[in-house]
Amino acid sequence: MTTDKPYLSGHYTPVPDELTATELTVEGTLPPELTGRLLRNGHNPKPGVTPTHWFKGSGMVHGIRLREGRAEWYRNRWVHTPALDGAPYMTERGPDLTASPAGTHIIEHGGRLLALCEANLPFELTRELETVGAHDFGGKLRTAMTAHPKQDPVTGELHFFGSSPFPPFLTYHVADAKGEIVHSAEIPGASASLKHDFAITRHHVVFIEGNVTFDPTEHSGIPYGWSDRQPARIGVMPRGADGARGIRWFSIEPGNMLHVSNAYEDGQGRVVLEGPTVDREGFRLSWNWWVGAPGRGTEPNARSYTRRWVTDLAAGTVDEQIIDDLAVEFPTLNEEYLGVENRYQYAVSFPDEKGFGRYGIVKYDRTTGGRRIREIGDARLPSEAVFVPADGATHEDDGYLLTVVSDLKQDASQLLVLDAAGLDQIATVHLPRRVPAGIHGSWVPDSALEGDAG
Repeated sequence: MTTDKPYLSGHYTPVPDELTATELTVEGTLPPELTGRLLRNGHNPKPGVTPTHWFKGSGMVHGIRLREGRAEWYRNRWVHTPALDGAPYMTERGPDLTASPAGTHIIEHGGRLLALCEANLPFELTRELETVGAHDFGGKLRTAMTAHPKQDPVTGELHFFGSSPFPPFLTYHVADAKGEIVHSAEIPGASASLKHDFAITRHHVVFIEGNVTFDPTEHSGIPYGWSDRQPARIGVMPRGADGARGIRWFSIEPGNMLHVSNAYEDGQGRVVLEGPTVDREGFRLSWNWWVGAPGRGTEPNARSYTRRWVTDLAAGTVDEQIIDDLAVEFPTLNEEYLGVENRYQYAVSFPDEKGFGRYGIVKYDRTTGGRRIREIGDARLPSEAVFVPADGATHEDDGYLLTVVSDLKQDASQLLVLDAAGLDQIATVHLPRRVPAGIHGSWVPDSALEGDAG
């Protein structure tokens, strides 16, 4: 495929069709507790379609079924939304929340598989990745849904939000463990700033507003852009039915964060938030890559550095600093530690704006301040590293990292299973095709899909 669009070339070159392959070749030994599905979503426009922005490419989910030491199948399926067949998002009656790329993330909650894109309703898929249709939680969801909901590891509740460039700018929702929405509230003080991700702690919900905000003059199809007039802020809201009344907004330094690493309350009751962040120049390089404009970097994450904010609610202050000089994105962790202080975090490393550095999987030790990098190899790009706990785990990093590698030299892909403690490679599953670089995904154990037989 010949194109000047970086998001349609190299590691991001779309595949032209859907296929299913069974009994995949495994090197090494798959741990028996890896019985379930690794599901990975990303943008994959149909042949002949050139979207004006990477984010507008139609969603395609890739799935790998593991069971009792075998790799039973690989399959990939487009998420069949109205947008896949050309339906517009904007209509005479306003936005059509079902006209979704559905290409950002896929999660399981309440026994349902949901493909997500932040400007739209989620789309439910079957266990074989066929599309069921838009899911509005029985009519209770009347806003879009973030692609980054948070499942509380203690209660099983799913916390999420819907954002809009028009009032109400931000609506917060909570669904119970069965998947029923039990609480919704409009959040006062929010703006039209792009809100892609957020965080929960044991006692708070944390929203992030950066300098990227609604821009009706942007013609890429994604109407957002950097604005020095848009204040960067953190909103800290108490959890609970009346939490919206108590939200407080705190000014922070200019920047934009797409993905949260984690947040928690420290021993002094301060709210600690971490995640990769770009400055104005980093956003410019990323945006030009996403739209295929001149003046772009080689990667959209070339100036994405991990930042930490410590919000002192009593003093009304925020201390912030860049805590690592490695260009990274797609942070993950053992999600049993979501919302509480964690020691270990993982991410994907990228070459920086000058081309220094290589693709790899990074492990951070927040106690020692150290980091370890497992380089994946020349022309090999790993996907977001999904953590799966080991049976009988006694330490935070007792488990496995699952990452799908796009290998340009071999025109192939593999699922790598790494030991999360030392980043040693345990097993390799050879896939029947090269899987394009995507965005986010989830490990879905069979226990989450009751009665799973296939």
